[in-house]
Amino acid sequence: MVYEHFGAKEGLYAVVVDREMEYVIGVISEALSAGSPRERAEQAALAFLTWVKYRPDGFAVLTHDAPTTVLSSGGFSSLLDEVAERVSDVFAEAFKQAGYDPDVAPIYAHARIGMVTLVGRWWSVVRKPSVEKVASHIVAVAWMGLRNLPEKPDPIGARKG
Repeated sequence: MVYEHFGAKEGLYAVVVDREMEYVIGVISEALSAGSPRERAEQAALAFLTWVKYRPDGFAVLTHDAPTTVLSSGGFSSLLDEVAERVSDVFAEAFKQAGYDPDVAPIYAHARIGMVTLVGRWWSVVRKPSVEKVASHIVAVAWMGLRNLPEKPDPIGARKG
């Protein structure tokens, strides 16, 4: 029956990956849809961590080894790229309003996504504190860094003296 509908077990796996990616992108997109930039940041982190909490099998499917044929067409890195693109749009808008260069928004979006993802992996094992508390801490460290962001950060090598 599996071979008739999906061609092979990899085809079934690809459908599962696609459905899970569609779900998590939907909940994160919804979280990013309204509120101040800080509220959006916390809502998105909380949406991701809530997905990790309530859909651990989906998180496991996307973060663990997948067949090569599936990885070439998507998977967790595709999910992260999609979410980073949406977060980048939010950051670019906020950067522009604050007088910063919106072209650097993808740097900060990918940094933020990496931070939430690694904390999510850690949390999926320890399962404490609550996802709400974890999300608030992630946003606190990210927001304080963004709040004090220099307009044009100098690379360390460019600083003399």
